[in-house]
Amino acid sequence: MKKGLLITFEGPDGSGKTTQISLLRQYLSSKGLEVIYTREPGGTNISEKIRDIILDNKNSEMSDMCEALLYASSRAQLVHEVIKPALLDGKIVVMDRFVESSIVYQGIGRNLGVDKIRSINEAATEGLKPDITFMLTIPFEEGLERKSKQKVLDRLENGGDDFHRRVYDGYMSLLDSADFIKVVDANRAVENIHKDIVNIIEEMLK
Repeated sequence: MKKGLLITFEGPDGSGKTTQISLLRQYLSSKGLEVIYTREPGGTNISEKIRDIILDNKNSEMSDMCEALLYASSRAQLVHEVIKPALLDGKIVVMDRFVESSIVYQGIGRNLGVDKIRSINEAATEGLKPDITFMLTIPFEEGLERKSKQKVLDRLENGGDDFHRRVYDGYMSLLDSADFIKVVDANRAVENIHKDIVNIIEEMLK
């Protein structure tokens, strides 16, 4: 029986997930709570190796289904090795991306189909669902502008405007798909976004 709390962050590239995750981790730790942070793809020795394969720009010949299965494989190892043990130990797990990213990037962005990606990941996660997912929303053009300022883009980030447009539309289509998804307007001051997230988390911790 799960005793901990699984918090995930989703949103298009450039939506500010990294910043908000860092602020939430600091906040929770300041309250004396034990927080485990992890990211996708990655988070374990095996999963990080899979991450390198997925994001390597040299792997341009990778098929869309291969990409989807690699994400699911990385996720399966992370759930087995890190997430489930932490939750059973009563810890709070804060994640940068989870299953919803695969639904959007591979199911919609790569046109593999949402149902197919859900099925693959249902097996990979053994049915594990987040307690809450913060969906950070930002205008499509703003997200691309932020990412374009990075020095090096990975294989997914180099997917092109059409791909990222489908990803953005995919995220928008998820907004009302599950009761654990909380929408946060990320096109505001960092402090205001953080305050909204903390208010929601405080209600959960009561």
